[in-house]
Amino acid sequence: MTESQLIEALAVKMAVRKSVAKDGLDEMLAIVSRELRDEGTSRIPCLGILRKKQSAARNGPKPKSGQQIEIPARTRLRFTPLKALKESVLG
Repeated sequence: MTESQLIEALAVKMAVRKSVAKDGLDEMLAIVSRELRDEGTSRIPCLGILRKKQSAARNGPKPKSGQQIEIPARTRLRFTPLKALKESVLG
């Protein structure tokens, strides 16, 4: 589902204009981003939890030559779906 399809579906379901649905979606994303940046975690009700996770530097092979290189440390995002979401999707 694309962003525009999501906005259209929200607008139809909520019986509002697309611009209002887009503003709501944009604000929700801004709140989640701000929480992740400040707290490192963001719980989205009925959906799941997003967390920042630090991965350590490590050695790994260079894809073309197989030569060992150092892969730098970086921050990743991890999503954990809530139990209710898993059950509704997987049965």
